[in-house]
Amino acid sequence: MSKLLSIITVTYQAEDYIENTLRSIFSQGELDFEVIILDGGSRDRTLELVHHYASQIAHVVSEPDKGIYDAMNKGMQLASGKYLYFLNAGDTFADPDTLRQILIDLQKDPDVLYGDAIFINPAGKAIGLRSEVSPHPLPQHLTWKDFDKGMLVCHQSFIAKREIAPPFSLDYRMSSDIDWEINCLKLAQSIQKTQYPICRYLMGGASVKNLKTTWKERFQILSKHFGFFTTCINHLIIIIRGLLFTWQKKGKYW
Repeated sequence: MSKLLSIITVTYQAEDYIENTLRSIFSQGELDFEVIILDGGSRDRTLELVHHYASQIAHVVSEPDKGIYDAMNKGMQLASGKYLYFLNAGDTFADPDTLRQILIDLQKDPDVLYGDAIFINPAGKAIGLRSEVSPHPLPQHLTWKDFDKGMLVCHQSFIAKREIAPPFSLDYRMSSDIDWEINCLKLAQSIQKTQYPICRYLMGGASVKNLKTTWKERFQILSKHFGFFTTCINHLIIIIRGLLFTWQKKGKYW
């Protein structure tokens, strides 16, 4: 019997992070979900730790892939849930009852469910809500057009119906999740915001470590959806807004 929600976690050399993620999922006490692990062929203790939860995991695949989005696509192909949710190794649900609240909201049958995220620094300290820590306020009524000046919702706080979710484009190595969210939102008829943060997001991931590639890809993606000249203007606004935000918030979160 298929579940309401498929939780897909992509891992590679994640022995320091994966157990926190799995513990967060399985300690919630809910049943109407499945967990799928896509591992890129880890050589550390990642799979050993994953197998401690084997009886609770629907699929574990460990094999070389073409990057995180290729692995996410493999997870989508294995998923049987009505909804898809991608939770990275190291990320966790925001609170002990978050999954219960998500499942209740998904019973209302939105095409997309989205919410805020709590930023966590590498030391494990909560920095604040993403909508407060970054210059990206979270709209009450999200549409794809809200992404014209950047990514408003991290994929760890974005849940989409499987029937409207396209594969992730492999044209982008670091930023395909922005393109994917925009494409989901373009197809969505019903979009619902949660009244609670969905996840605790571990900062310092691959996109942060590859900022040049990330910015280049994001410019390409936004140009595709909004036009080249509009994206040029918006990137000037993004830079100015980011500088002003950094000056205003200096010292508050760090």
